Parts: sequence; structure tokens; C-alpha cells
Amino acid sequence: MARPTGNGKSEAPPLISVVIVAYQSGPTLARCLKGLREQIFGDFEILLVDNASSDGAPQAAAAADPAIRLLLPGANLGFAAGNNLAAREARGRWLALLNPDAFPAPDWLDQLVAMARRRPEVNCFASLQRDAAEPALLDGTGDVMTLAGFPYRGGYHNPAPPAVPEGETFSACGAAMLIDRALFLRMGGFDERFFCYCEDVDLGYRLRLIGEPTLLAPRAVVDHVGSASTGVRSDFSLFHGSRNRIWVYVKNTPSALWWTAPLHVLATLVLLVRHLTRGEAAPAWRGIVAALKDLGPALAARRELQAGRTAAVGEIAAAMTWNPLDLLRMRSVIKPLRGPRSGGA
Repeated sequence: MARPTGNGKSEAPPLISVVIVAYQSGPTLARCLKGLREQIFGDFEILLVDNASSDGAPQAAAAADPAIRLLLPGANLGFAAGNNLAAREARGRWLALLNPDAFPAPDWLDQLVAMARRRPEVNCFASLQRDAAEPALLDGTGDVMTLAGFPYRGGYHNPAPPAVPEGETFSACGAAMLIDRALFLRMGGFDERFFCYCEDVDLGYRLRLIGEPTLLAPRAVVDHVGSASTGVRSDFSLFHGSRNRIWVYVKNTPSALWWTAPLHVLATLVLLVRHLTRGEAAPAWRGIVAALKDLGPALAARRELQAGRTAAVGEIAAAMTWNPLDLLRMRSVIKPLRGPRSGGA
């Protein structure tokens, strides 16, 4: 639908709405926006959500570029709700979610669009992420889900190979992904109770439950800092990561896979011990306790999600990794895109 303009004409909506949720992102936001200005694909708009930053970076960016649509919710909504707000305001056919600490290559959008046109049956695409400090290392090739219900970023800090294959990944990292906007809205967007961390895995799992795959676009490259605003091993990230992993597992795991619960508990305890050896167990433990104390909404969401599941349990399990060494070594797990999905079972 065309948008009215001041000269009485109408402006066609862009193909892509790029969404950036910023919080204290001054050191990286300028570089992120520079990367967008250098894109060879030009049919996109930028929506910049300011989560009540005090550094003034979003306002300065919008003042310097009137094409940026600055959204000011007046509070820190978190990554999940911030993206949901922008998705409702966006006009594009596709949403390209981009972290302010992710720096896209000039052909990032072009490669995503090319992949979407080659694979019209797919509605969600992950980018290939490199470590911004050491581009020879991977930051991620999409998120991997283990059979124990423990997600991790595939290939994290492994050497980047000369070529990464195109294929299915369990879910897309929210730092740099492309998703059909109508589908995103129909799914309810990100779960806002998560605030941030694992909300992208949760969305990818929910897509899996209805037979919607996620495809890695290996030539759509961004360099990613990771947790630039919150800190990689901060109390904040450890609390939310520990809490939200449990909610992802409880909400989304089909009943036929509940036998994996002991594996999930064991993996949680092993990770807690690892945090203990690093002197960071307290926030992780608080996250676990918070998850268990507030399971009610997750269980309610579970009943609705499992009632609406259309994908067979075998299809969901096949999208996971069954090899525990994959998690220990943070291996990429990229599988061939399967044919048309079958009904649920």
C-alpha cells in the first residue's frame, strides 16, 4: 500500500524494513549505519528504536539522516519488545533485523534478497556472522539446538572456512536475520517476557513447530561484536540467558521429546558448575530460580503452541543435533533444505 507524501504523490513501500534496536550503542551504531548506507541494494527503509539510551546516539543519527525513522517508546523495552514495536510500524514486505553492533558487508541485503528469490518457499533467513574483532573467526552460522534443548550459536569462535554451505539451521540469530514481516506479526513477534537473549531461538523454535524452516544465507555477511551494550559475561546476560533457556525448552519441546528433560537438567547443572569455576554462578543461579518460579506463562504458551503444532516430531528432532560433541566444540550444524513438510504426528 502506498504511503502519502507531502507533494500529493504516493510513495511505494520498500521491499525491506531494516530494524535496529539501540541501547547505549554509541560506539557501534555509527559504524552499523555506515554499513547500511553502503549497501548496493537500495530498496529499504531504516527504523531505529531508542530504548531510552542516555548517550544521545540514536537522536544524533536520525538528525544526520532524515531518512531514518526514529521510534521513541520512552522506556527500555528490551530487544524483544523493541523489535516488535518496529515490526508493527514497518512498511516492508521483509524485516531485516540488525543489531547496532553488527556491521553488514555492502552486499548483505542484496545476498539476502537473492536467496529469498531463489527459495520462495522459505520465509526466514540467517546471516553468516564473523567476529568483528577477528574476522577470521566465525561469530555464528545460525543457532543450533541440541537434543538436550540447549541452544548455541553454530561455529562460534571457530575458524571461518573458505566456504560455508547453504542449508538449514535450527533458527536465525536475531543480530542479523531476514523474516517475512506478515509471518513475524502472525507469530506474535518475539516473546516480550524474554526481554532479551534467546528470544530469537524461541521464535525459530515456534516456526519449526509449524513447519517453517530457517535457511542460512552464507554470502550475506555481517561482522558482529556481540553484547556490546550489555557485556558478554555480565550479570545481566548470565541472568537472562539462564532464565530464558529454560523457558524456551518448556514452551516449545513437543511432548514426545520430554524424555530429553534429564539431559536438559544435566546440561544446566554442568553449565552452572562452569559458571562457578569462573566466579559467575550467582546471576546464572538467579536466572534458573526466576525461570522455575515463573513457569506459569511458559506452560500456558506451551499448551497453545503444542495444540497448533503441524510439524511432525521427527522433523523437529531432525533439525536438531544429536551429537554432544557439537555443543562442546561449538560446531556449525547446517543441514540440506528438506522438501515440502508433512503433516504433524
